[in-house]
Amino acid sequence: MITTITNKTVPVTVLTGYLGAGKTTLLNRILTHEHGKKVAVIVNEFGEVGIDNQLIIDADEEIFEMNNGCICCTVRGDLIRIIGNLMRRRDKFDHLVIETTGLADPAPVIQTFFVDEELQTQMNLDAVVTVVDAKHIWSHWDSDEAQEQIAFANVILLNKTDLVEPQQLEELERRIRSMNGMVKIYRTQDADIDMDSVLGVRAFDLDRALEIEPELLGEDAHEHDESVFSLAIVESGEVDLEKLNNWLTELLKTQGPNIFRMKGILNVAEQSNRFVFQGVHMIFDGRPDRPWKPEETRKNELVFIGRDLNSEQLRQDFQTCLI
Repeated sequence: MITTITNKTVPVTVLTGYLGAGKTTLLNRILTHEHGKKVAVIVNEFGEVGIDNQLIIDADEEIFEMNNGCICCTVRGDLIRIIGNLMRRRDKFDHLVIETTGLADPAPVIQTFFVDEELQTQMNLDAVVTVVDAKHIWSHWDSDEAQEQIAFANVILLNKTDLVEPQQLEELERRIRSMNGMVKIYRTQDADIDMDSVLGVRAFDLDRALEIEPELLGEDAHEHDESVFSLAIVESGEVDLEKLNNWLTELLKTQGPNIFRMKGILNVAEQSNRFVFQGVHMIFDGRPDRPWKPEETRKNELVFIGRDLNSEQLRQDFQTCLI
């Protein structure tokens, strides 16, 4: 499905992280910081969030208006319905933060913005921000939830860095990057970070990822012992769009549950514009982007993040889509 992001769409930040990582601390900073944004926040259960009672104007509603201009909601029902209710107050906010429970896979929340056509016209996914407990992450490193929260992240706060040794942080960063080569990592204490690093970063976008890390797709990504890893494919040539669609359809049918995220910029035959795509599990979204610039080298750049993927097979299969 081809959609257009306009200045009128609301940027959305999905905030995730394992229990006790510091997610609530970051959420409180977002709600109370003078960052100049009018923020709406959706949380799973309002009672779990340590927000001072005096900030709440009317706790009887599902949507809470706060005295600093922010809006809060609880997800007691369907996310799309909650967002629909929020959009009736569109003039009250210009950024939405959705906080997931610490034991949740963030994929269903992310997929919501691919599946619902109305949401696609109203909102754009700005970033998935994951808070990681640098001291305790090892005790639940192998859990599906922790790995998926890291694999889906555009921005990671490596929190509680004061509780671990520098060499432990280096090892943790290495392990994280082996799973997610696109992520931007910040080391924090008490989730203390510049709000510009987590809000309005346009990180759920390959262009932005390349701005953050120009060598992102130039490295020879390879499979590590861990089952979750990041793979980059860079190929010259032109793509046959029909062959590409057939390949991706079959790939998602057979490997969809194992593909946490995929994204790319493609040089499609007989098109003067770049073609941008991204996917989450079984959901795929692609659209023509801006025109190729005269000084740009036209090429195809794809990134896959997932579990138990066959790197060589993916490369070979993509090459069959080239003219």
